[in-house]
Amino acid sequence: MKNMNNYDVAAYVWPAYTGDEPRTRMFWPEGIGEWQSVKNAVRKFPEHDWPRKPLWGYVNEADPYVMEMQINAAADHGVNVFIYDWYWYDKRPFLEQCLNNGYLKARNNDRVKFYLMWANHDVNHTWDIRLSHMQDTVIWEASVDRPEFERIANRLIAEYFKHPSYYTIDGKPVFMIYDLANLMKGLGGASATKDAFVWFRNRAVEEGLPGLHLQLTLWSEMSFNLSGVDGGKEATTSEVVTLLGFDSLSHYQFVHFANIDRDYDDIMKDVVQEWQRIDQTYDIPYFPHISIGWDNNPRFRFQEFRPGIVKQNTPDNVQKALQLAKQYADSHPGQRPLITINSWNEWTETSYLQPDDLYGYGYLEAVKQTFKK
Repeated sequence: MKNMNNYDVAAYVWPAYTGDEPRTRMFWPEGIGEWQSVKNAVRKFPEHDWPRKPLWGYVNEADPYVMEMQINAAADHGVNVFIYDWYWYDKRPFLEQCLNNGYLKARNNDRVKFYLMWANHDVNHTWDIRLSHMQDTVIWEASVDRPEFERIANRLIAEYFKHPSYYTIDGKPVFMIYDLANLMKGLGGASATKDAFVWFRNRAVEEGLPGLHLQLTLWSEMSFNLSGVDGGKEATTSEVVTLLGFDSLSHYQFVHFANIDRDYDDIMKDVVQEWQRIDQTYDIPYFPHISIGWDNNPRFRFQEFRPGIVKQNTPDNVQKALQLAKQYADSHPGQRPLITINSWNEWTETSYLQPDDLYGYGYLEAVKQTFKK
């Protein structure tokens, strides 16, 4: 499905605004998912623009009727793809209800396609506002060995990749990897990861798909341990991307590669420079990314202040950033005109398109004005 100007505008979905899964109660005991942190957020300094409230209320996003409303709002404003953060811990999925019970059961899910980003990061106490100051404690590790990787891959193919609303490029379902280092650690290094990817692609073909489009969440350029053990040979991100055969790249958040403790327009100057560097460094498509903002103070209790807040990220300034992403897409006519946005609903990181009591529908209108004129 395309917008009238043929851009695919994809917003990440943080699927934690539901209390339907029992394992979420350990982080958010009120039973409404991370709305608990949003609802209880406090101002950390006099000029702080929190607390904020969602105009749609603290809705259960695992309810198909709620998601039908959100799908319509997204599509009407130019967002035609959702990228669901997808999790697997302790040999089972986590936070799937928003996708399985909400989006997939919505009667209008053909209006907004979806694909998955495997958010394969370890879990600490960040989500629990009572314990978020104890971030050194690992609750669940996300790295998996080869047998577990194959279990996951087979489940993804069977449950999601064949769905008619699953987003594809050249007919191939797109699957994004968030933490490449963690993936390589679990599989045993670069060579083993490459072998697992070859198996994954072949498995997709065996199941009747034309292949698989593997996308990497790009951070700043870094060194990777190729051997999977301490002291092994290292390689840069670009070298590993080539070795493993990724098909494309995008970002998840500006905070992963830029200093965000300043005005939004200044951040965007560095973002555009990073796009230029990526163009010069990589020979696979990069899909431009726009983050709405960053302030994760709602995840930290009482008056504990977390430095690092994007400033002046008004809807008008975000619209200027979206226009730059559109220009990037226009200047790369040989690749899919896909733009990723953080996010649909990352409220506790203060980077969301959903309407609130501060800007109303301003961010959604910025998308609409840019891509649906």
